[in-house]
Amino acid sequence: MQMVDFGKTGYKVSRLGAGLAEIGSELDFDDVEQAGNVLNNALDMGINFLDTAACYGISEELIGRTVANRRDEYALVTKAGHARGDGLNGSDWTYETVRDSIDRSLRRLNTEYVDLVQLHSCGIPDLEKGDIIRALEDARDAGKTRMIGYSGDNEAAHWAVDSGIFDTLQTSFNLVEQRAYTTGLLEKCAKAGTGVIVKRPIAGATWGMAKSGMSSSRRSYDDTYLQRSAKVQAAGDVPGEPDDPIIAAMGFTLAHPEIHVAIIGTKNPRHMVSNIETLDDALGIDGTFVDAMHDRFAELDDDWRQLT
Repeated sequence: MQMVDFGKTGYKVSRLGAGLAEIGSELDFDDVEQAGNVLNNALDMGINFLDTAACYGISEELIGRTVANRRDEYALVTKAGHARGDGLNGSDWTYETVRDSIDRSLRRLNTEYVDLVQLHSCGIPDLEKGDIIRALEDARDAGKTRMIGYSGDNEAAHWAVDSGIFDTLQTSFNLVEQRAYTTGLLEKCAKAGTGVIVKRPIAGATWGMAKSGMSSSRRSYDDTYLQRSAKVQAAGDVPGEPDDPIIAAMGFTLAHPEIHVAIIGTKNPRHMVSNIETLDDALGIDGTFVDAMHDRFAELDDDWRQLT
């Protein structure tokens, strides 16, 4: 597993991280063994970055029940801000909601601290009020989190990096979602030393789905990616493209050195292993393909903003 410096945070992270929305929303407490297999496979094969959120169903609880005993082997990352679930009865994006969400996450995760808490895709007006940022800073000062970050896209992501407040940014990027590159967001992060986490790095596997002639996917944002993939492919063969569409998608994303960790989610232990085994081939992707995909996106970008 390739490891890289996580911006200027002092952490080293695996290029692939485990995104845990799927196990939290599609498994239940009867599936603890399956969740444990996914997570332990990831850790055994070198992943050291687990990404969850307070609103990812029972994801935090499943982590706490399965790999809390291996806590020193990974960076534990969660998100806060939504007033959802037990014990959070207030409004979204308040100091109290963020504070209480962090405390609840620590209990669920069975840990005394997390490595990173991120604000979960709030808009610029909520950021500018300052209360929720102060809640993160107070949690950091109290030792409940080592780092603070922002998860989001488009103008709000730029605001977060420009502010100089956050250690990290999580944002969308893939071969049909390139606005983080074309708007200079990734370059800005590199200059600031911001740790960059990419969500949806393989575009929901829609590059291969489009090649197979599929016309719909199970998630709304994947439907958009599928439509974009079909438009890119309709413009003709892409020079240097790998035969395997997952290698093509993963390799494109990881070819950008500004990106430190790409999170890929699955509830299937075999898929987790397969994703990790694909990494070496993805890291060796032909630069011709990467350049050609940049050109193709620029030609076809018809307000293809980052999907939130």
